[in-house]
Amino acid sequence: MTLRALACLAVLAAPAGQPAVTADGWAPASRDYRLRLPEDHASHPAYRIEWWYYTGDLRADGGRRFGYQVTFFRIGVDPSPVNPSIFAVRDLWMAHVAVTDVARSRHLSAERLNRAGAGWAGASSDDLRVWNDDWRAWRRDGRHHLQARDPRFAIELVAAEHGAPVLHGQAGYSQKGGAEGNASHYYSLTRMPTTGHVTIGGERFAVAGTSWMDHEFGTSFLEPHQQGWDWFSVQLSDGSDLMLFQLRGSDGRAGAHSSATLAGAGRPPVRLGAGGFSMTPGRTWRSPDTAARYPVEWTIEVPQERLRLHVSPVADAQEVIGTRSGVSYWEGLIDVTGTRDGRPVGGSGYLEMTGYAGRAMGELIGPP
Repeated sequence: MTLRALACLAVLAAPAGQPAVTADGWAPASRDYRLRLPEDHASHPAYRIEWWYYTGDLRADGGRRFGYQVTFFRIGVDPSPVNPSIFAVRDLWMAHVAVTDVARSRHLSAERLNRAGAGWAGASSDDLRVWNDDWRAWRRDGRHHLQARDPRFAIELVAAEHGAPVLHGQAGYSQKGGAEGNASHYYSLTRMPTTGHVTIGGERFAVAGTSWMDHEFGTSFLEPHQQGWDWFSVQLSDGSDLMLFQLRGSDGRAGAHSSATLAGAGRPPVRLGAGGFSMTPGRTWRSPDTAARYPVEWTIEVPQERLRLHVSPVADAQEVIGTRSGVSYWEGLIDVTGTRDGRPVGGSGYLEMTGYAGRAMGELIGPP
Protein backbone atom coordinates (compact mmCIF):
# COMPACT_ATOMS: atom_id res chain seq x y z
CA MET A 1 0.00 0.00 0.00
CA THR A 2 1.34 3.47 -0.89
CA LEU A 3 2.02 6.20 1.66
CA ARG A 4 -0.83 8.17 0.16
CA ALA A 5 -3.29 5.31 0.56
CA LEU A 6 -2.19 4.69 4.14
CA ALA A 7 -2.67 8.33 5.00
CA CYS A 8 -6.12 8.47 3.41
CA LEU A 9 -7.23 5.53 5.50
CA ALA A 10 -5.51 6.17 8.77
CA VAL A 11 -5.63 9.91 9.26
CA LEU A 12 -9.38 9.81 9.72
CA ALA A 13 -9.85 6.51 11.57
CA ALA A 14 -8.54 3.05 12.15
CA PRO A 15 -10.52 0.04 10.96
CA ALA A 16 -13.60 -0.61 13.09
CA GLY A 17 -14.01 -3.78 15.12
CA GLN A 18 -12.39 -4.57 18.43
CA PRO A 19 -11.10 -8.13 17.64
CA ALA A 20 -9.16 -6.89 14.59
CA VAL A 21 -7.58 -4.12 16.63
CA THR A 22 -6.41 -6.56 19.29
CA ALA A 23 -5.00 -8.93 16.66
CA ASP A 24 -3.10 -6.04 15.06
CA GLY A 25 -1.33 -5.27 18.33
CA TRP A 26 -2.71 -1.78 18.97
CA ALA A 27 -4.23 -0.86 22.34
CA PRO A 28 -7.98 -0.13 22.32
CA ALA A 29 -9.43 2.88 24.13
CA SER A 30 -10.75 1.84 27.54
CA ARG A 31 -13.27 3.27 29.99
CA ASP A 32 -10.80 2.37 32.75
CA TYR A 33 -8.15 4.75 31.44
CA ARG A 34 -7.84 7.94 33.51
CA LEU A 35 -6.40 10.97 31.80
CA ARG A 36 -3.67 12.77 33.75
CA LEU A 37 -2.18 16.11 32.84
CA PRO A 38 0.41 17.22 32.02
CA GLU A 39 1.55 13.60 31.50
CA ASP A 40 -1.04 12.88 28.78
CA HIS A 41 0.11 15.80 26.63
CA ALA A 42 2.83 13.37 25.54
CA SER A 43 2.62 10.77 22.78
CA HIS A 44 0.87 7.40 23.28
CA PRO A 45 2.56 5.04 20.80
CA ALA A 46 0.56 2.00 22.00
CA TYR A 47 -2.50 3.46 20.21
CA ARG A 48 -2.87 3.58 16.45
CA ILE A 49 -4.17 7.13 15.94
CA GLU A 50 -3.23 10.32 17.75
CA TRP A 51 -3.42 14.02 17.04
CA TRP A 52 -2.56 17.32 18.65
CA TYR A 53 -4.75 20.11 17.31
CA TYR A 54 -4.53 23.89 17.82
CA THR A 55 -6.78 26.63 16.44
CA GLY A 56 -7.06 30.27 17.37
CA ASP A 57 -8.52 33.72 16.82
CA LEU A 58 -5.78 36.36 16.74
CA ARG A 59 -5.59 40.12 16.23
CA ALA A 60 -2.71 42.39 15.33
CA ASP A 61 -2.20 46.00 16.38
CA GLY A 62 -4.78 48.03 14.53
CA GLY A 63 -7.31 45.19 14.67
CA ARG A 64 -6.30 43.09 11.66
CA ARG A 65 -7.64 39.60 12.35
CA PHE A 66 -6.22 36.13 11.67
CA GLY A 67 -7.32 32.57 12.29
CA TYR A 68 -4.85 29.71 12.46
CA GLN A 69 -4.82 25.91 12.55
CA VAL A 70 -1.89 23.63 13.44
CA THR A 71 -2.48 19.85 13.57
CA PHE A 72 0.04 17.05 14.07
CA PHE A 73 -1.12 13.49 13.29
CA ARG A 74 0.53 10.21 14.26
CA ILE A 75 -0.79 7.30 12.20
CA GLY A 76 0.17 3.77 13.21
CA VAL A 77 1.16 1.38 10.41
CA ASP A 78 2.94 -1.51 12.18
CA PRO A 79 3.29 -1.59 16.00
CA SER A 80 6.31 -3.96 15.87
CA PRO A 81 8.24 -3.75 12.59
CA VAL A 82 10.46 -6.77 11.98
CA ASN A 83 13.01 -4.63 10.19
CA PRO A 84 15.24 -2.98 12.85
CA SER A 85 16.21 -0.13 10.53
CA ILE A 86 15.41 3.44 11.57
CA PHE A 87 13.73 3.73 8.17
CA ALA A 88 11.17 0.99 8.94
CA VAL A 89 7.67 2.49 8.90
CA ARG A 90 6.08 2.03 12.33
CA ASP A 91 4.10 5.28 12.09
CA LEU A 92 3.34 7.91 9.50
CA TRP A 93 3.45 11.52 10.63
CA MET A 94 1.26 14.11 8.96
CA ALA A 95 0.80 17.79 9.76
CA HIS A 96 -1.51 20.53 8.49
CA VAL A 97 -1.00 24.26 8.99
CA ALA A 98 -3.36 27.00 7.80
CA VAL A 99 -3.82 30.76 8.22
CA THR A 100 -6.93 32.82 7.47
CA ASP A 101 -6.38 36.51 6.74
CA VAL A 102 -9.84 37.91 7.46
CA ALA A 103 -9.29 41.39 6.03
CA ARG A 104 -8.39 39.97 2.63
CA SER A 105 -10.66 36.89 2.75
CA ARG A 106 -7.57 34.80 2.15
CA HIS A 107 -6.96 31.26 3.41
CA LEU A 108 -3.63 29.47 2.95
CA SER A 109 -2.84 25.90 3.98
CA ALA A 110 0.09 23.49 3.76
CA GLU A 111 0.69 19.81 4.49
CA ARG A 112 3.59 17.59 5.56
CA LEU A 113 3.77 13.79 5.34
CA ASN A 114 6.81 11.95 6.73
CA ARG A 115 7.96 8.81 8.52
CA ALA A 116 10.19 9.00 11.59
CA GLY A 117 13.36 8.08 9.68
CA ALA A 118 16.46 9.83 10.95
CA GLY A 119 14.56 12.35 13.05
CA TRP A 120 12.34 13.58 10.21
CA ALA A 121 9.21 13.44 12.40
CA GLY A 122 8.17 12.15 15.80
CA ALA A 123 6.90 12.87 19.29
CA SER A 124 8.10 12.47 22.84
CA SER A 125 6.48 10.02 25.27
CA ASP A 126 7.56 12.18 28.23
CA ASP A 127 5.94 15.55 27.55
CA LEU A 128 4.45 17.52 24.69
CA ARG A 129 7.10 17.61 21.97
CA VAL A 130 5.98 16.75 18.45
CA TRP A 131 7.53 17.69 15.12
CA ASN A 132 7.31 17.14 11.39
CA ASP A 133 10.48 18.38 9.76
CA ASP A 134 10.81 21.98 10.97
CA TRP A 135 7.17 22.32 12.08
CA ARG A 136 7.09 21.88 15.85
CA ALA A 137 4.96 22.05 18.98
CA TRP A 138 6.44 21.75 22.45
CA ARG A 139 5.58 22.59 26.05
CA ARG A 140 7.70 24.44 28.60
CA ASP A 141 6.53 25.78 31.97
CA GLY A 142 2.85 25.48 31.07
CA ARG A 143 3.24 27.22 27.72
CA HIS A 144 2.71 25.57 24.33
CA HIS A 145 5.09 26.78 21.63
CA LEU A 146 4.05 26.44 17.97
CA GLN A 147 6.30 27.04 14.98
CA ALA A 148 5.63 26.37 11.31
CA ARG A 149 6.89 27.97 8.12
CA ASP A 150 5.75 27.68 4.52
CA PRO A 151 7.01 29.78 1.59
CA ARG A 152 3.70 31.70 1.66
CA PHE A 153 3.10 32.11 5.41
CA ALA A 154 4.42 31.30 8.88
CA ILE A 155 3.38 31.19 12.54
CA GLU A 156 5.38 31.58 15.75
CA LEU A 157 3.02 31.41 18.72
CA VAL A 158 3.00 30.77 22.47
CA ALA A 159 -0.28 29.59 24.05
CA ALA A 160 -0.46 29.50 27.85
CA GLU A 161 -2.40 26.86 29.78
CA HIS A 162 -5.32 28.56 31.51
CA GLY A 163 -8.02 26.88 33.57
CA ALA A 164 -8.72 23.20 34.03
CA PRO A 165 -8.66 20.85 31.05
CA VAL A 166 -12.09 19.77 29.77
CA LEU A 167 -12.59 16.00 29.53
CA HIS A 168 -15.13 14.97 26.89
CA GLY A 169 -17.53 12.05 27.02
CA GLN A 170 -17.24 9.96 30.19
CA ALA A 171 -14.17 11.24 32.05
CA GLY A 172 -12.36 11.65 28.72
CA TYR A 173 -13.61 8.44 27.09
CA SER A 174 -15.38 9.64 23.93
CA GLN A 175 -17.49 6.91 22.31
CA LYS A 176 -17.60 7.16 18.51
CA GLY A 177 -19.39 3.95 17.49
CA GLY A 178 -21.41 1.01 18.70
CA ALA A 179 -18.55 -1.38 19.50
CA GLU A 180 -16.85 -1.09 22.89
CA GLY A 181 -13.44 0.46 22.35
CA ASN A 182 -14.59 2.23 19.19
CA ALA A 183 -13.69 5.49 20.92
CA SER A 184 -10.93 7.93 21.73
CA HIS A 185 -9.42 9.46 24.84
CA TYR A 186 -10.22 13.13 24.34
CA TYR A 187 -9.59 16.37 26.24
CA SER A 188 -9.34 20.08 25.41
CA LEU A 189 -7.62 23.19 26.69
CA THR A 190 -10.34 25.56 25.62
CA ARG A 191 -9.19 29.13 26.27
CA MET A 192 -5.43 29.61 26.03
CA PRO A 193 -4.10 33.22 26.01
CA THR A 194 -1.87 33.41 22.94
CA THR A 195 0.80 35.79 21.67
CA GLY A 196 3.36 35.69 18.88
CA HIS A 197 3.69 36.45 15.19
CA VAL A 198 1.92 35.60 11.96
CA THR A 199 3.66 36.18 8.61
CA ILE A 200 1.61 36.30 5.43
CA GLY A 201 2.21 37.92 2.06
CA GLY A 202 5.67 38.98 3.15
CA GLU A 203 4.31 40.95 6.14
CA ARG A 204 5.01 39.96 9.75
CA PHE A 205 2.39 40.84 12.36
CA ALA A 206 2.63 40.77 16.15
CA VAL A 207 -0.61 39.14 17.30
CA ALA A 208 -2.52 38.27 20.46
CA GLY A 209 -5.69 36.31 21.06
CA THR A 210 -7.05 32.98 22.26
CA SER A 211 -6.36 29.39 21.22
CA TRP A 212 -8.13 26.05 21.63
CA MET A 213 -6.12 22.82 21.93
CA ASP A 214 -7.51 19.29 21.39
CA HIS A 215 -5.63 16.06 22.01
CA GLU A 216 -7.12 12.68 21.03
CA PHE A 217 -5.68 9.20 20.92
CA GLY A 218 -7.17 5.77 20.34
CA THR A 219 -7.18 2.91 17.87
CA SER A 220 -10.65 2.48 16.33
CA PHE A 221 -12.59 5.72 15.88
CA LEU A 222 -15.26 5.42 13.19
CA GLU A 223 -17.50 2.82 11.55
CA PRO A 224 -17.74 1.92 7.85
CA HIS A 225 -21.19 3.48 7.31
CA GLN A 226 -20.17 6.93 8.58
CA GLN A 227 -19.93 9.62 5.91
CA GLY A 228 -18.00 12.20 7.94
CA TRP A 229 -18.41 14.65 10.79
CA ASP A 230 -19.14 18.29 11.64
CA TRP A 231 -17.21 19.61 14.67
CA PHE A 232 -17.33 22.97 16.46
CA SER A 233 -15.21 24.65 19.12
CA VAL A 234 -16.81 27.87 20.39
CA GLN A 235 -15.57 30.40 22.96
CA LEU A 236 -18.55 32.44 24.15
CA SER A 237 -18.59 35.98 25.51
CA ASP A 238 -20.13 34.82 28.81
CA GLY A 239 -16.95 32.86 29.59
CA SER A 240 -18.26 29.42 28.61
CA ASP A 241 -16.77 27.13 25.99
CA LEU A 242 -18.67 24.72 23.78
CA MET A 243 -17.41 21.65 21.92
CA LEU A 244 -19.86 19.65 19.85
CA PHE A 245 -19.73 17.24 16.95
CA GLN A 246 -22.10 15.13 14.93
CA LEU A 247 -21.11 11.97 13.08
CA ARG A 248 -23.03 11.78 9.81
CA GLY A 249 -24.18 8.48 8.33
CA SER A 250 -24.51 7.65 4.65
CA ASP A 251 -28.05 9.07 4.76
CA GLY A 252 -26.69 12.42 5.98
CA ARG A 253 -28.30 12.09 9.40
CA ALA A 254 -26.49 12.62 12.69
CA GLY A 255 -25.60 9.40 14.48
CA ALA A 256 -26.38 8.28 18.01
CA HIS A 257 -22.81 8.92 19.21
CA SER A 258 -22.75 12.63 18.41
CA SER A 259 -21.69 14.54 21.53
CA ALA A 260 -21.20 17.95 23.13
CA THR A 261 -19.56 19.51 26.18
CA LEU A 262 -20.38 22.94 27.63
CA ALA A 263 -17.77 24.13 30.11
CA GLY A 264 -16.53 27.22 31.92
CA ALA A 265 -18.24 30.32 33.31
CA GLY A 266 -17.72 29.01 36.86
CA ARG A 267 -19.85 25.88 36.42
CA PRO A 268 -19.02 22.16 36.20
CA PRO A 269 -18.93 20.89 32.61
CA VAL A 270 -22.26 19.83 31.11
CA ARG A 271 -21.91 16.74 28.90
CA LEU A 272 -24.62 16.10 26.33
CA GLY A 273 -25.50 13.13 24.18
CA ALA A 274 -26.95 13.29 20.69
CA GLY A 275 -30.44 14.09 22.01
CA GLY A 276 -29.28 17.05 24.09
CA PHE A 277 -28.47 19.46 21.25
CA SER A 278 -29.15 20.13 17.59
CA MET A 279 -27.01 21.37 14.69
CA THR A 280 -29.01 22.63 11.71
CA PRO A 281 -27.11 23.46 8.49
CA GLY A 282 -27.93 26.61 6.54
CA ARG A 283 -26.26 28.36 3.61
CA THR A 284 -23.74 26.32 1.61
CA TRP A 285 -20.56 27.21 -0.26
CA ARG A 286 -19.28 25.28 -3.28
CA SER A 287 -15.54 24.69 -3.47
CA PRO A 288 -14.01 25.53 -6.86
CA ASP A 289 -11.22 23.01 -6.13
CA THR A 290 -13.16 19.89 -5.04
CA ALA A 291 -16.74 20.80 -6.07
CA ALA A 292 -17.84 19.91 -2.52
CA ARG A 293 -20.78 21.82 -1.05
CA TYR A 294 -20.10 22.73 2.56
CA PRO A 295 -22.79 24.12 4.89
CA VAL A 296 -20.85 27.14 6.15
CA GLU A 297 -23.69 28.61 8.22
CA TRP A 298 -25.33 26.70 11.07
CA THR A 299 -27.85 27.06 13.88
CA ILE A 300 -26.94 25.37 17.17
CA GLU A 301 -29.45 24.80 19.97
CA VAL A 302 -28.95 23.41 23.49
CA PRO A 303 -32.48 23.42 24.97
CA GLN A 304 -31.60 22.67 28.59
CA GLU A 305 -29.29 25.72 28.62
CA ARG A 306 -31.74 27.86 26.63
CA LEU A 307 -28.84 28.42 24.26
CA ARG A 308 -29.38 29.24 20.59
CA LEU A 309 -26.48 30.24 18.35
CA HIS A 310 -26.03 31.27 14.73
CA VAL A 311 -22.67 30.37 13.19
CA SER A 312 -21.19 32.14 10.18
CA PRO A 313 -17.68 31.91 8.64
CA VAL A 314 -15.32 34.88 8.49
CA ALA A 315 -14.66 33.71 4.90
CA ASP A 316 -16.35 30.99 2.89
CA ALA A 317 -13.18 29.65 1.24
CA GLN A 318 -11.42 27.94 4.16
CA GLU A 319 -10.96 24.48 2.67
CA VAL A 320 -7.80 22.50 3.43
CA ILE A 321 -6.66 20.66 0.29
CA GLY A 322 -4.78 17.41 0.94
CA THR A 323 -2.26 17.58 -1.87
CA ARG A 324 -0.26 14.61 -0.57
CA SER A 325 -2.75 12.65 1.53
CA GLY A 326 -5.65 13.03 -0.90
CA VAL A 327 -7.98 14.07 1.95
CA SER A 328 -9.64 17.50 1.76
CA TYR A 329 -11.96 19.11 4.32
CA TRP A 330 -13.26 22.50 5.47
CA GLU A 331 -11.60 23.97 8.56
CA GLY A 332 -12.10 27.62 9.38
CA LEU A 333 -12.60 30.54 11.72
CA ILE A 334 -16.22 31.33 12.59
CA ASP A 335 -18.20 34.06 14.33
CA VAL A 336 -21.10 33.25 16.64
CA THR A 337 -24.13 35.31 17.73
CA GLY A 338 -27.22 34.31 19.66
CA THR A 339 -28.89 34.18 23.06
CA ARG A 340 -28.48 32.25 26.29
CA ASP A 341 -31.29 32.25 28.80
CA GLY A 342 -32.81 35.17 26.91
CA ARG A 343 -29.69 37.33 27.01
CA PRO A 344 -27.46 38.18 24.01
CA VAL A 345 -24.26 36.18 23.69
CA GLY A 346 -21.54 36.14 21.05
CA GLY A 347 -18.19 34.59 20.41
CA SER A 348 -15.86 32.95 17.91
CA GLY A 349 -14.41 29.55 17.26
CA TYR A 350 -13.57 26.96 14.63
CA LEU A 351 -15.64 24.65 12.44
CA GLU A 352 -14.38 21.44 10.85
CA MET A 353 -16.39 19.52 8.22
CA THR A 354 -15.24 16.23 6.66
CA GLY A 355 -16.81 13.79 4.23
CA TYR A 356 -18.14 16.38 1.77
CA ALA A 357 -15.27 16.11 -0.72
CA GLY A 358 -14.43 12.92 -2.59
CA ARG A 359 -15.56 9.47 -1.56
CA ALA A 360 -17.59 8.73 1.55
CA MET A 361 -15.45 8.26 4.63
CA GLY A 362 -17.03 4.87 5.22
CA GLU A 363 -15.56 3.67 1.91
CA LEU A 364 -12.12 4.96 2.85
CA ILE A 365 -12.05 3.46 6.34
CA GLY A 366 -13.91 0.20 5.82
CA PRO A 367 -12.30 -3.18 6.52
CA PRO A 368 -9.24 -3.86 4.32
